[in-house]
Amino acid sequence: MIRVGDKVPDFELDAYHEGQIKKIRLTDYKGKWLVIAFYPADFTFVCPTELEELAEYYDKFKEAGAEIISVSTDTVYVHKAWHDTSPAIKKVRYPMVGDPSGKLSRYFGVYLEDEGVTLRATFIVDPDGVIKAMDIHDNSIGRSAREILRKLLASKYVREHPGEVCPADWEPGKGTLKVDLSLVGKI
Repeated sequence: MIRVGDKVPDFELDAYHEGQIKKIRLTDYKGKWLVIAFYPADFTFVCPTELEELAEYYDKFKEAGAEIISVSTDTVYVHKAWHDTSPAIKKVRYPMVGDPSGKLSRYFGVYLEDEGVTLRATFIVDPDGVIKAMDIHDNSIGRSAREILRKLLASKYVREHPGEVCPADWEPGKGTLKVDLSLVGKI
């Protein structure tokens, strides 16, 4: 299973985006921050609330230099049908990736073999393609776009400010902690 600190390999994926079905590659996002949000399935209960909230925060993610992609094991045609019929999903402007084979979901360790869907999981990937944060949890618990954005901003901050780390509940503008870089990796 992939872990924080691992580099994400390239995958070519089908996505529903901007009214079209298109191919995207994870390397298309090299040089940008990337938030990958896995969710169990289209036309469900919790999933549209999460994707809608991510859509509402999308401009803030873009301002931070990040792109969002959502992933489920549905096909891109199901994504299109959901987008066409759901008021919540109509707000989604980021790519919705179809992973019907479960290949990407298995690689990230979030595929539920007995159900053919994924766990609810979020991965924050830096501009070099390295996973900086991951959150995987039970499908009955929805995520917070605000918290994902906070983690993204903290990840960006420490990348841009070597020798500083973000304490609990850090928000932009709050104080950070200074660390001796010679100790990093030894604690």
